[in-house]
Amino acid sequence: MAGNDWINSYLEAILAVDTGINDKKSSLLLRERGRFSPAHYFVEEVITGFDETDLHRSWVRASSIRNSEERNTRLENMCWRIWNLARRKKQIEGEEAQRRTKRHIEREKARREATADMSEDLSEGEKGDTVGDLSAHGDSGKGRMTRVSSVDMMANWANQQSEKKLYIILISIHGLIRGENMELGRDSDTGGQVKYVVELARALGSMPGVYRVDLLTRQVLAPDVDWTYSEPTEMLNPLHSENQMNATGESGGAYIIRIPFGPKDKYLSKELLWPYIPEFVDGALGHILQMSKVLGKQIGSEQPLWPIAIHGHYADAGNSAALLSGALNVPMIFTGHSLGRDKLEQLLKQGRQTREEINSTYKIMRRIEAEEISLDVSEVIITSTRQEIEEQWRLYDGFDPVLERKLRARIKRNVSCYGRFMPRMVVIPPGMEFRNVIPPDGDPDGELEGKEDSSDTADPPIWSEIMRFFTNPRKPMILALARPDPKKNLITLVKAFGECRPLRDLANLTLIMGNRDAIDDMSATNSSVLLSILKLIDTYDLYGHVAYPKHHNQSDVPEIYRLAAKTKGVFINPAFIEPFGLTLIEAAARGLPIVATKNGGPVDIHRVLDNGVLVDPHDQKSIADALLKLVSDKQLWAKCREHGLKNIHLFSWPEHCKTYLARVTSCKQRQPKWQGNDNADADSEPDSPGDSLRDIKDLSLSLKISLDGEKNEQIGTLANALKSQGKSSVDAKKQVKSVPLKLDESTGKPENSKFPAFRRRKFICIIAVDCDISADILSIAKMITEAASKDKDAQSIGFILSTACSISEINSLLDKGRFKASNFDAFICNSGSEIYYPSPEEKSSGSPYMVDSDYYSHIDYRWGGESLRNTLVRWATSVNDKTKDKKGVITELDSGSLHCYAFKVKDPAMVPPYKELRKLMRIQALRCHAIYCQKGDRINVIPVLASRSQALRYLHVRWGIDLSNVVVFVGESGDSDYEGLLGGLHKTVVLKGQCRDASKIHTNRNYPLEHVVPMDNPKSVECEKCNKDGISASLAKLGVLKGK
Repeated sequence: MAGNDWINSYLEAILAVDTGINDKKSSLLLRERGRFSPAHYFVEEVITGFDETDLHRSWVRASSIRNSEERNTRLENMCWRIWNLARRKKQIEGEEAQRRTKRHIEREKARREATADMSEDLSEGEKGDTVGDLSAHGDSGKGRMTRVSSVDMMANWANQQSEKKLYIILISIHGLIRGENMELGRDSDTGGQVKYVVELARALGSMPGVYRVDLLTRQVLAPDVDWTYSEPTEMLNPLHSENQMNATGESGGAYIIRIPFGPKDKYLSKELLWPYIPEFVDGALGHILQMSKVLGKQIGSEQPLWPIAIHGHYADAGNSAALLSGALNVPMIFTGHSLGRDKLEQLLKQGRQTREEINSTYKIMRRIEAEEISLDVSEVIITSTRQEIEEQWRLYDGFDPVLERKLRARIKRNVSCYGRFMPRMVVIPPGMEFRNVIPPDGDPDGELEGKEDSSDTADPPIWSEIMRFFTNPRKPMILALARPDPKKNLITLVKAFGECRPLRDLANLTLIMGNRDAIDDMSATNSSVLLSILKLIDTYDLYGHVAYPKHHNQSDVPEIYRLAAKTKGVFINPAFIEPFGLTLIEAAARGLPIVATKNGGPVDIHRVLDNGVLVDPHDQKSIADALLKLVSDKQLWAKCREHGLKNIHLFSWPEHCKTYLARVTSCKQRQPKWQGNDNADADSEPDSPGDSLRDIKDLSLSLKISLDGEKNEQIGTLANALKSQGKSSVDAKKQVKSVPLKLDESTGKPENSKFPAFRRRKFICIIAVDCDISADILSIAKMITEAASKDKDAQSIGFILSTACSISEINSLLDKGRFKASNFDAFICNSGSEIYYPSPEEKSSGSPYMVDSDYYSHIDYRWGGESLRNTLVRWATSVNDKTKDKKGVITELDSGSLHCYAFKVKDPAMVPPYKELRKLMRIQALRCHAIYCQKGDRINVIPVLASRSQALRYLHVRWGIDLSNVVVFVGESGDSDYEGLLGGLHKTVVLKGQCRDASKIHTNRNYPLEHVVPMDNPKSVECEKCNKDGISASLAKLGVLKGK
């Protein structure tokens, strides 16, 4: 550029000062060879390295300005912009390096502590296993499920499974999901995952032993989407409709169930769905409860047919599945599809955004937390490849391959894992339906392949739509099928094709890049990639050699593959990283050799199919060479084609489903199980006395403390706590004595009785205001009960107290406030780890409360017990050692429960935030919830499946209370579990001015509350005046009380 030589000087100076932009040695080598151009480096390396497509366009526009003064000014400004970006990128990289180092140190420390707790010496199995083998969990030859390779074997396997009646729940929340004519590529949320979950549901519904499969998703009534997405139920046509392998009942088969949640008239992207997850969970829970009862009757059982597993797909559905798993006490399965931590690392490497900016755009930290929760709860994590386990899941706090190997070896030896758990990672490649795939014939040199190409059959319309682009449509077609997304690397593919003259002479290039009407209507990123491709076509003069149709239907995709195979073409997936690569399997099924990225899933696919070449997606020349080799060597092309067709059955849906069902059915089965024989449909007298006490054990409050209002005394110093570890369980058991009730079997069923009392209420008010002063709690409870009593039908409103306090502390509070236990219908204690009911026989038994012992078994899953307590005590001791306070800032409390470890905090400012404690427990493979309560003055550690919001769902499952008739009272802020109380089907009253001081608990969160709290919630009201009149007005707005 004449007149712009000064730019080289600028860039020379930049490169000389900031060697972090590129490797200094390589730059010097370029200088020595006389081929180094700073201006070329600036455009091709610096800008491209930052993936700043907008900046690149600005540079091109500025360079084309004719006025030299204006051009120089703009280019100078851009040079400084790039320099600042480079410095920023270097700063971000330094911060991330520090984070990785810190994380490595924390993980090594956790491993040492876990190994010390598991005091037995390592076995040979623990020492000898390799990461790849064990992380794949059984993908080695030993223990692998034999593949179904023939019709006879499949028939034999089907006969063995035919007696089973399995109910499976799949969840995929985001995107637009329907059984036919899927709009794949419509947006970033409606892609391969949508296709996968629909086909998985359809395939599972056709398997022997599977009675019903429900795919739960969001119901969308938005005007800008098709009406089919608003249908509540859609039946999926079975794979083998002519010869169904298993007879289904009236409600059997596979269905898409659309649950309404979120704004009814808006189609939301996945990043905006987080605040509405609780509402989806409540709606899904109602559907599952109803369907389980229906299916139980259809199969002739007196009990509901509970799901054998709940399978979440992607982080949002994983979070939902975890909550449903806890509410129903059934196993959870999870498939990540793509993972948040991996995406975060990729975005940080680009250097364009800080961690805070990324989180604001993608809600990435909420997504990562959902994936961590999925690790906490899941029995099995299903992955497509080993790479996903070894390079992506190991980034998470909740999964450590080294510690996982030790735990699994101990399980094999039937040795205690000391309360530590890791989900089982299983590699099961996605399946494919080959029913409509007509295999090509055995003559690779024939012009037509397969019976479907007979001369009397008209060519599909999509063929002419593609071939109209080509000057010579008979040349082999190089086919790429991907969205115009930067990570799909289509720009490099076009460059490779354009710069390789022999390849251009031998082949055509077809780019199927989703559907579009106008480029301006596309997202900024997609339109930028598409414009870059169009400019490259013009630069290399590829007109007549490249096809890029604007539209295609999902049904056209098989025909596009077939056209490429007919021309002796090649399919290519050049993505920088491909989690799996389902399109590679689809292409192989049509007889197409493949060229694919060597990063990710294609490695495993190629290992099985052996039908092409793997390439470095960053190496433009290797891509061109691989394509040229396959299209020019007919023998190699025929060999790859043959290998693909020979081995493709290994990726069939029956194969996938057989392995899937073997893994799912091997999980330790759990389900809602009550001590009594409940039958909701049984006829009984509603006033039967005593029948209500079925399933409930009466606990006399034989407490260590007096019931005169004093709080629990501290157990003692933490130094003494470790010495008395073995006594704590005994002491806790002594605190409350369990007296089993003698039930008269002749009495009626509890479902129609008066117990618990809330079962006869029209509305239920849950008081969950997290005040740290007992007087405040009592005054608020008194105002709420008095406000509700204004209604003429006051008996129709019940009250439940939900708090972080223990039952003994609640008893003291009630005495102070002159409340009776019978004034409340239930008590949710210790942050949701216990549920008590007032005893209807208080006068005769002397015990005012009864504990729901079934709830204990409901939340006991993965509870770490004494090993968890030991770790917590060590953590508390380490915190105390860092302070100057000789008495320590953390002391242990006696919660009176075996499912809650409580600690008193003297100075919350001296204690790490709750996210750090949660992280520590996950790194140690201890699954629990750490709840910071009472402005941070108390810490409750409870089971991972327990919480106050989950306790409410348990009451819904156990006793059938209607969640839409529940009103939850909360303050402006609250304990660290506050967010769980805000969403869902229930109504919410926010008492303004209450619990503001508790907001300091939330100042150091991974993600802000705004990312998870629903805005403009019609079921939520704010009570500006916290008095009887204000509360009454709020209840009237919600329809609980009649307005004046």
